[in-house]
Amino acid sequence: MRRSEKLLPALRWMRGYDGETFSSDLIAAIIVTIMLIPQSLAYALLAGLPAEVGLYASILPLAVYALFGSSSTLSVGPVAIASLMTAAAVGEVSAGGNVSVTAAAITLAALSGGMLAAFGFLRLGFLANFLSHTVVSAFITASAIIIALSQLRHIFGIQAGGDTLGELLHSLWAHLPQLNFSTLWIGAGVILFLLLVKARGVALFMTLGLSRFHAQLLSRVAPVFAVIATIVAVASLGLESNGVAVVGSIPTGLPRLAMPDVSIELVEALWLPALLISIIGYVESVSVGRTLGGKRQERIDADQELIGLGTANLASAFSGGLPDCRIYRHSLTVSHTITLQPT
Repeated sequence: MRRSEKLLPALRWMRGYDGETFSSDLIAAIIVTIMLIPQSLAYALLAGLPAEVGLYASILPLAVYALFGSSSTLSVGPVAIASLMTAAAVGEVSAGGNVSVTAAAITLAALSGGMLAAFGFLRLGFLANFLSHTVVSAFITASAIIIALSQLRHIFGIQAGGDTLGELLHSLWAHLPQLNFSTLWIGAGVILFLLLVKARGVALFMTLGLSRFHAQLLSRVAPVFAVIATIVAVASLGLESNGVAVVGSIPTGLPRLAMPDVSIELVEALWLPALLISIIGYVESVSVGRTLGGKRQERIDADQELIGLGTANLASAFSGGLPDCRIYRHSLTVSHTITLQPT
């Protein structure tokens, strides 16, 4: 392999990039962008950050990973586990009032990116083979339970909170009399709709005369219809006056590039959470990347993935975003950027 391609894997796929691939990328990019906007807002709010921070973390990092990452089936962006870990870390640091949650999150992204990139240049990708998959899976499962319970307060429209399973359950029960039925019906309706589409959507769309490919495509973008329907319902019925919370105003314009705060005190408080976020995100993304790459006879370079994910996190930090981890988005296959293909 040429040294230039080793340092910049994008040079390999750029040689064979043609108009057909661009057309597929453009279609997939439009779909993923529509899906990514509400998802990024939600993950930023889950992390206890302003909603626009999630959008900032979904712009520049994607372009950087396309240049430095080795996988054509993965993309970068905020994910639930990283957002939950970010919330715990920045909440504790900002409790004293000396630093804002946004500044702490940006520094956390910079530390995580720097660690991952350094591990990649030191060729430490092999260490992922020694991490227990059982432990990582247990951590992810436990995090998913905590995340689900923490989001029930939004579905119920109550002011519950807590950091542990016991605290969350106790707080939810204590605030249950404050239940907002408008919020509950919206949340429960969306969840039911998504479950039905996931279970029977493809078959239903095929009975309407669509091909299997287009039926699968339509079922995958079903959350977009849910978002549009709830926006229309809240706006037309004036549900905000009934206590239904809305995201509110989002600052316009692109994020400004800026240096993160790397003061000694802040680095000392955040280096351990940054290390944990880096390890969990890297192990999860490599395991998914290897599984999906095997289906396409694609080899994942563990060291290059460290560099790709590290540079993406650094890009997120310099553009005002939160830590990024990799996910396989909406069952779309990708080819740096994202290429939609029939299945």
